[in-house]
Amino acid sequence: MKRLLLVATFLLLGTSGFYAQNKLDKINLTYGDELADDGQKIVKIIGENDDKIYALALKKDDFFIKIFESSTMKMISSNAIVIPNLNGKEVEFEDIYLLNGKLYAIGSTYNRKEKIFNLVGTEVSDKGILSKTGATLFSAEVEKKSLRGNFYMKLANDENSLLIMHTSLFKKEDAVKYEIKLFDDKLQTIFTNVEKVQFDDSSKKDFEFTIADFELNFQNDAFVVVNESYRDSKKKEHVEKFQIFAFKKANNYQKEIVNIDLKGNSIINCKMISTNKNTLKLVGFYSEVRESGRANLELKGVYNASVDMSSNAAAPVKFNEFDYPTKVKLIGERRAKKGKDVKPLYNITNLIERNDGGLIILSEYQMIVVGQSSGIGPLAFTPVTYIKNEIIVTSLNPDGSLQWSNVIPKEQTASVTTMSFNLFIGAQSGSFSVGMAISIPLAQLGKGPEYLGAIPIYADDKLSVVINDHVKNKGITDIEKIKSMGNYNNAVPSMFVFNENGTMERKDPEEAIKNELVIRPGVYYRKTSKEYITYSSRRKKDKLGRMIIED
Repeated sequence: MKRLLLVATFLLLGTSGFYAQNKLDKINLTYGDELADDGQKIVKIIGENDDKIYALALKKDDFFIKIFESSTMKMISSNAIVIPNLNGKEVEFEDIYLLNGKLYAIGSTYNRKEKIFNLVGTEVSDKGILSKTGATLFSAEVEKKSLRGNFYMKLANDENSLLIMHTSLFKKEDAVKYEIKLFDDKLQTIFTNVEKVQFDDSSKKDFEFTIADFELNFQNDAFVVVNESYRDSKKKEHVEKFQIFAFKKANNYQKEIVNIDLKGNSIINCKMISTNKNTLKLVGFYSEVRESGRANLELKGVYNASVDMSSNAAAPVKFNEFDYPTKVKLIGERRAKKGKDVKPLYNITNLIERNDGGLIILSEYQMIVVGQSSGIGPLAFTPVTYIKNEIIVTSLNPDGSLQWSNVIPKEQTASVTTMSFNLFIGAQSGSFSVGMAISIPLAQLGKGPEYLGAIPIYADDKLSVVINDHVKNKGITDIEKIKSMGNYNNAVPSMFVFNENGTMERKDPEEAIKNELVIRPGVYYRKTSKEYITYSSRRKKDKLGRMIIED
């Protein structure tokens, strides 16, 4: 069978829980009653409000809103999501959010005649019933259906507002259009900004234009990062244009531009985090640039750019090359001694602001293997295997310099079968790409991929990372000796704890209990730094849990 390898970025934030008898260090979890075997698998815990837990579930092709009592985790109701038609056209479900205690289902529909990609939001009642009317959030003009692009959404930390961005390529115009909107807890527009950027990739070598990331801070300020790069063959130099577009509430959301100087290196990717000190930090991987001006694809190390958003002043960028012990774990001693760089297969999954102003970065080896489709036309199905292996843990000082780095050893795979035409639409096209982490589609969750990944827990100045692992890996920290976890139904929890110097200690349950529920790191709700609502299952047995990090 012919196979196509795709390297993809996708965000799986999560957390986990364990039976009390299988307690792991200071992590403790209590479960509610076993959920009814209704065939509905929870794919997202939306949030908790007014003594109710809200969850999204999937059964075949239908989504359901499930509501539970907070105290007992007993189910109150389960209702199918049917979003009202927009101008007679069926609306496709996208996601669901809890904004200041109000539940909203988000859906999209494409108008072929007018070439408009619409996004609508519909309020959901306390009983899980959708309103018969919805608000149109976007009416984005696009070139054609195949280039309609994507909507990207980011919920504010206080869960009172929602930032949404739409991006699409206009191939005939050599242009990229992106529109960003901020909505309040009633889905009323706070501000909007539309840009159409022209570019000429025919006269520039190795041209790339990337919308790298977007962010919303605690003041409801919005930020977009764009990166334009190319090789000037005449001057034999690499040109990197790296900019932040800031839209601040205090400035009536007028666009402000911050330039970041990155001379001498090439940016591979970028993730952004707003801090409690009103700074914006951009981190990612970088590569070397050859004398010819051509940028390497391999990863040289991690960079950090910091901007004081009160003045828009950018500090000098710190470039931190991977140290030798880290490279040995990632590429082996022989290649590390030869000075080889790391393959570009690692994506940043988590950014954590330390209490002292520094950062912790988790970067996971991620790959998607797409098999050959079977069937005809719209009835074709495609096997997809998700691979999530070792994690690079990088701790940066407040000034962006390297404090320490280490590697969590793991090998994880899970496979699903999906409709071929729904696979990764609009993630990138030619010289244009969107760098935001693309989560595994909701329609593919509930079938295995959400068992993969890791759960970062930062509490009391200590980082702990929980994973599902093969039972035979108990006590093993040598990446060369790790066995692959292919059967997640038999997985057991393991935790890696890091001290202030980056020394890693592995903690495993004393005894692996037969038929224990298995954690699903891709399905969680983080209530506080020490409290999480989780979801665990084994075959047809499912339970919600409440995980507490003990002092």
